[in-house]
Amino acid sequence: MNIVETEFWCLMVPPEWLVEQRDDIVCIVDQDHIGELAITTLVREESQQDPIEIDRLASAESPEIYQWVRATCGAFSGVTGHFEEEENAVKEWYLSYGAALLYVTYICDKEDAGMDEAAVDEILSTLVLGDAISDS
Repeated sequence: MNIVETEFWCLMVPPEWLVEQRDDIVCIVDQDHIGELAITTLVREESQQDPIEIDRLASAESPEIYQWVRATCGAFSGVTGHFEEEENAVKEWYLSYGAALLYVTYICDKEDAGMDEAAVDEILSTLVLGDAISDS
């Protein structure tokens, strides 16, 4: 297993998956390029004390998803949902821990939907807090 590490989180990726970091987005693709898992990290200022209302945020930002389900991925928790768009199957997660919010997407062709589901779930289950938020 390979470790992907950012300031705010870390996770483990099987060796057959490739990782690319672009700005604030980490993209993870299996060697067959069936789909792409992308993780965007947003961190609130310390002055924002109100808890993140993850349900309301997810509904507002992703209105194409009609049903959200509770999700826990390692140290982070929130909601997940899915939809189809043109030729793609899309699954999204809105996950938070303290001031950190992770927006996670997995996109693949419709005909490949579900092929990497177990692997993606396993990868996300390894999410742990990074040094920048582990003490908060």
